[in-house]
Amino acid sequence: MIAVALAALALVAPPKPHIVWKPIPYGPARRAEMAAYAKKHYGIDSYVLHPRAIVEHVTATDSFSSVWNTFAANEPDFELHELPGDCAHFVIDRDGTIYQLVPLNVMCRHTVGLNDVAIGIEHVGIDDAQVLHDAAQMRSSLELTLWLMWRYKIPLANVIGHNESLTSPLHKELYAPWRCQTHGDWLHADMVVYRAKLLALANRYRVRVGPTFRPRPSGC
Repeated sequence: MIAVALAALALVAPPKPHIVWKPIPYGPARRAEMAAYAKKHYGIDSYVLHPRAIVEHVTATDSFSSVWNTFAANEPDFELHELPGDCAHFVIDRDGTIYQLVPLNVMCRHTVGLNDVAIGIEHVGIDDAQVLHDAAQMRSSLELTLWLMWRYKIPLANVIGHNESLTSPLHKELYAPWRCQTHGDWLHADMVVYRAKLLALANRYRVRVGPTFRPRPSGC
C-alpha cells in the first residue's frame, strides 16, 4: 500500500511556489564537516541528502535576518562543540516569503536523528500557534511542503514537526546521549492541525499523499 501511495505522488504536480535563493556559505569545508557528522551520528560517510522526510520548525525569533546570520556563522554546538553548525534548507518569513539557504541534495543539521533523510523548513516566529494563525506564512508553508512531497515522493506519514522526531520510524541516532533528544517546536497536537491543512491542499490539487503520520513508541 505504501508503494502504491508513493507511486501516486508523481501523477499530479502541484504548483511550485516562488522561492528566493539566499544561500548561506556551504563550501567544501562545511560539506566535509557534515560528512564527518553523518559518519558519527548515522554511520554514513557522506554529506549528500536523499530526502525521505520533511521536518517543520519554528525559529523562536522574529526576523529572517537573525536566522540567516545564525546559520551562516557555522558555529559549533554548545554540548559537543561539534561542526557543522545548525542550518535548514528553507526559512519562511512572516510575510510568506520562502527563502532557500542550501541545495536540496546536501544535508543540513536541523533535527537530531533525522538529518540524513530530512529536509528542514524553518518558520520565522515565536511558537507554533503564531505560525498556524499567520495566513500568509501558512499558505507558503503548505504550498512548499506539498511541492517537496510531490518532487521527492514523500508521503504525509513522513511530514513531521520537530517535536515528533523521536516517534518517526526514520529516526536514527548512533550517539547514545542524544537518542532521546528532541525539541519543543511543532508539538504533535499542532502538527495534527498542520497535516489536516496540508491534506486539504493536496485534495484541492488532486495530489495523493498517502497515509498520515502515526507516532511510534520512542522508548524514551
